[in-house]
Amino acid sequence: MNPEKYLSVESVGMTFESKKGSFVALTGVDLAVRKGEFVTLIGHSGCGKTTLLNLVAGLIRPTSGAILLAGKHVDGPGPDRGVVFQNHSLLPWLSCFGNVHLAVERVFKDRLAERTHAALDLVGLSHAEHKYPHEISGGMKQRVGIARALAIEPKVLLLDEPFGALDALTRATLQDELMRIVAKTSATVVMVTHDVDEAVLLSDRVVMMTNGPAARIGEVLDVNLPRPRERLALAHDARFMELRAAVLEFLYEKQAHKAKLKVA
Repeated sequence: MNPEKYLSVESVGMTFESKKGSFVALTGVDLAVRKGEFVTLIGHSGCGKTTLLNLVAGLIRPTSGAILLAGKHVDGPGPDRGVVFQNHSLLPWLSCFGNVHLAVERVFKDRLAERTHAALDLVGLSHAEHKYPHEISGGMKQRVGIARALAIEPKVLLLDEPFGALDALTRATLQDELMRIVAKTSATVVMVTHDVDEAVLLSDRVVMMTNGPAARIGEVLDVNLPRPRERLALAHDARFMELRAAVLEFLYEKQAHKAKLKVA
């Protein structure tokens, strides 16, 4: 297994068929993610970010090309990929402990309670493990979702705008928590976001998608900022501002211009 291609997306295309005809969502997507790397996917709505994440998750199969994780073809969902969606998807009749334990018991046969406790402790929710979803905040629900995904010890963590429905302060707190968790676990992460600051703050690389249909990877930005990263320090950091500007330029100049050409 090549650690530089721990997760490998190779010439992937995705076409959806409907009664109205064919819709080409993605075409010719190539991406190699290193083990332990944090990569974000960003682009305008309809650019195929979530489609690409769903392909990696095995929720849908590509029309063309292949996806490999740790040298094995992805041909369906599996415990080697932990997924966290914008909607936490917690079962309301189970406690925080129960929601995480349910995932653990589907993957492991031993130390189930220990693994569940450890995952909740990792996201700082040991004190709330007996509470039910309606008894905790939106930010805590997302922490449970992250704990559930990490508890199965996946090879890669897939995040689909996990903080998109949260208020700004809660979102910032969970971004900081995610950085701490990733540093502690050395997790490999692929995350979809619409938030430019979030992408630059969290990532080792930002993958910028072109506008759909037939979207592809337009540019890849290396975020060469040292870790650990401090939010307040970066707010005045010249390199952070340059990287942020580069993403904004791609989204609102290069891709906005191409979108106008398509309409004309």
